Amino acid sequence: MTKFEEDLNKKMDLKEVPMYFTQSGCSMTRKTYIETNWVFDTYKNWHSDEEFQELFDKYSNLNDNYEKEVIKSSILESQIIVLKSQLQQQALPVVPECVGSWIECVKGKNNNALALLDDDNMPDDVNEWLFFQRNDENINLILHAWLDGYTVEKPQLFYLKHIDMSKSDAHLNWYLAKGTDNVLIHQGIKKGKSPKLKCILKLTQQEIDSMETGSYELVPVEDGE
Repeated sequence: MTKFEEDLNKKMDLKEVPMYFTQSGCSMTRKTYIETNWVFDTYKNWHSDEEFQELFDKYSNLNDNYEKEVIKSSILESQIIVLKSQLQQQALPVVPECVGSWIECVKGKNNNALALLDDDNMPDDVNEWLFFQRNDENINLILHAWLDGYTVEKPQLFYLKHIDMSKSDAHLNWYLAKGTDNVLIHQGIKKGKSPKLKCILKLTQQEIDSMETGSYELVPVEDGE
């Protein structure tokens, strides 16, 4: 017997089922019928316990899958935003600090890209970078920076360690530093330690090239120093 039959018989035993009677001709035989409308109204949404559990498991699984897909979609969307930002950052041209300042200067005056390449007030270092270093490549680079934005390159900085003084001292390395009234001096730093003192000079390669540094060793400045 099915669950449906069990449920219907139970209702009949409890006299919950409306019925009507018919009589055939003159016979005293009576036939009993369950009212059809009552059956339809009562059992139109009926499911057995097994069916209900099966449907519950099915749609619960769908809900779980939906939630998982929503989470995956959210994570994917966040990753896409990060990747777009990284790609945009990577795509920006990298220019020296002097070139970045020159771009902002021209934009502030007349906002004309042509003035980047033809201006009597162009700084010498920008002029050298544009016309004496890789020429066409740097011209294209500065125009790209004007149109799309740019990042400023960080020049490598160096400490200058005096070779002879450091060799002759068993405990200290001696670095070029700035003393009182901007007088150049040498500052001793314990061997094996980084020369992070504020007074010790940090110089670009361009600045070093303009100096007599035959007696010095170039020590790169690490990020964060």
